[in-house]
Amino acid sequence: MTDQTTIIPASERVVRNGEFEIAVYEYGEPSAETIVLVHGWPDDNHLWDRVVPLLADRFHVVTYDTRGHGRSTRTSKTEDYKLANFASDFFAVADAVSPDEPVHILAHDWGSVEMWEAVCEPQAADRVASFTSVSGPNLDHLGAWTRTQLSQGKVWGPFTQLLSSLYTGLFMTPGVPRVVLKPLGTEKVWSRFVGLMNDTSPENIKFGPEFRRDFFDGMRIYRANILQRMGEPRERRTEVPVQLVIARRDVAVRPAGYSDTKEWAPNLYRREVGGGHWLPFSHPELLATATTELVDSLRTGELSRGLRRAEVGRQQRPFDDQLLVITGGGSGIGRETALAFARGGAEIVLSDINLDSAKETAELIAREGGTAHAYQLDVSSADAVNEHAATVIAAHGVPDILINNAGIGQAGDFFETSAAEFDRVLNINLHGVINGCRAFGKAMAERGLGGHIVNLSSMAAYSPQRGFSAYSTSKSAVFMFSDCLRAELAGKGIGVHTICPGIVHTNIVANTRFAGVSEAEEAAKQQRYDKLYAARRYGPEKVAAQIVKAVERDRDIVPVTPEAWLQYRFSRFAPAVNRFFAARVKLT
Repeated sequence: MTDQTTIIPASERVVRNGEFEIAVYEYGEPSAETIVLVHGWPDDNHLWDRVVPLLADRFHVVTYDTRGHGRSTRTSKTEDYKLANFASDFFAVADAVSPDEPVHILAHDWGSVEMWEAVCEPQAADRVASFTSVSGPNLDHLGAWTRTQLSQGKVWGPFTQLLSSLYTGLFMTPGVPRVVLKPLGTEKVWSRFVGLMNDTSPENIKFGPEFRRDFFDGMRIYRANILQRMGEPRERRTEVPVQLVIARRDVAVRPAGYSDTKEWAPNLYRREVGGGHWLPFSHPELLATATTELVDSLRTGELSRGLRRAEVGRQQRPFDDQLLVITGGGSGIGRETALAFARGGAEIVLSDINLDSAKETAELIAREGGTAHAYQLDVSSADAVNEHAATVIAAHGVPDILINNAGIGQAGDFFETSAAEFDRVLNINLHGVINGCRAFGKAMAERGLGGHIVNLSSMAAYSPQRGFSAYSTSKSAVFMFSDCLRAELAGKGIGVHTICPGIVHTNIVANTRFAGVSEAEEAAKQQRYDKLYAARRYGPEKVAAQIVKAVERDRDIVPVTPEAWLQYRFSRFAPAVNRFFAARVKLT
């Protein structure tokens, strides 16, 4: 386990609510704003072991074992697991840990279902400042939504939720779970199952010492609530600000079931993320950041960029309230991509080796009513990129979209290409991408709210050619680097998109260096190939459109032009054909 999971609570106490004793654990400074973390089934307070350290330096963080779990009072009575009892326990805990100020809630799974019950109670207006709900709906809202959908002849949404909830029938059958699910009810097997469902290492998953009892005893909550609340839904409303964190790959709760939540919780924010059901194990940074943003917005009265984007009911363009950082934005594909995303509402931070060109792009964006900031940057310098990232993050924030576009062309036989020239191509085309991903991508991962990284590769990445050894090597390396990075960042909700243009007319052609020829011959080749590329009539704006689609549709690898697409298929299914023609045809 990492150090994050070994944090020691500042204090432990027992809060009594009627006949029940609730085990409570507190972290951080007691005088700070209080955030109460509530677990679901089959967990206890250890569900939050990776989240607590991310909050405890700023907040008074409180976790507790809900009744029937962990070190809290055990009970074999099904009626003790009614939602109203869990809500009553919560208010008792809140009164004990923060008697004078309302608390913020972060809750998961059945903990979230229980807190929905609490925030819809009259006293919630004075005791709860905000509620971040993770993978746990209000059962009354879900029941009302199901009835409405069926009455309107819309069966798909309820049907998919029913399929996802079939396991609850097993859980609600007395005696059967202990027989059927006994093999699953061990720490080793369950951690592997949860890790598989959430694309996270089993090492990130921690259970309490009473896990095996919690696994089966906690199932009483299903029998105590589901049929009654789904069959006879009540009208349950709340004025508490609610933030929904919805995992798109949740095996238990479908996103469609939240479509009517705005009717019951008018102050509503909704974030959809690429994760599984147990986000506290797999995405602790996301939950900590999302909760902190909501707390801060209530204190300052200003919504963060992320919350503006998440606000339900706000009219938005596709990229409103998103920050985009792009290199090589002074011309060609970079300029057109910056313009395309700006038209979609994004705020643009663009850089280029030529500051005047970057400023021209920023002015074009401003003329169309967008917002852009221009910087000079040499992407081949790791120090320069790190300094640039620090400046940008301090001034504008962590980007939602990073586009590593800066690059150069180079042609000429390998033995005519000097080591310095080969290194120059690699430093800009490959290391420029690596530098950008390291400087900005790390901040995106630590923030935890997901995002997109777009790396510009090329058709040359999978097309061996004579006379392009340096360029093709650099772009092929970008292709593989992006594959590796995509795998590493999948658990962070950050998509990595590899863009492979083909024959596209940009100024990179006119500026391509040709090794082993005189200046006059180089100029003649530049002019000739520039005319050939221009005759192709495929401009950078078309590549920009494909980059926008890649982000919108979360596409991994995007061969752009028809020839790039065909060559990609050949490289996968007939690589020998590629090598055959590469040895016999020279394009330069």
